[in-house]
Amino acid sequence: MIRVVITGSESTGKTTIGQQLAEHYHAGFVPEFVRDYAARKGGEIDFADHGPIARGQIALEDEYVARGGRLLVQDTDLLSTVVYCGHYFGRCPAWIERTARDRRPDLYLLMEIDVPWIPDPVRDRGHLRDEMQQLFRDVVRASGAPYEIIEGDWLARLERAVRAIDGLLESSP
Repeated sequence: MIRVVITGSESTGKTTIGQQLAEHYHAGFVPEFVRDYAARKGGEIDFADHGPIARGQIALEDEYVARGGRLLVQDTDLLSTVVYCGHYFGRCPAWIERTARDRRPDLYLLMEIDVPWIPDPVRDRGHLRDEMQQLFRDVVRASGAPYEIIEGDWLARLERAVRAIDGLLESSP
């Protein structure tokens, strides 16, 4: 199975483009686990939450992988947990970092911050958008996984993402 992960800082259109890509390719779409986790918790996430968040993300991904198919589109992965844990707490459990490396996808689509930031009850880093995005750029580059930078208006983003995935599909058996 080919796994494509949409990543980047808050409010870059990850969920929207992920759903569009899954529909375009008739592929599975793994939602972001932490969003529902944070909403259910109803308060700030603390360091102790990162284990349950990581295990929940892993279980959700594995559930969709077990369903089969040639392509799976994910709205983030453990790399986001690594970024946010490091940002908020200055450290991330080694097992989460190791597991993120071990589960790296076939392709990251790194969503850039050239679209308007839209607040919602879970987002809280609008004032640090440049800083957060740089953290994502750095970890994606360091991951060793292939990646494509996705920028521009909404249509340009979708077209670029489709081209990147088409290229991956054409080069995979």
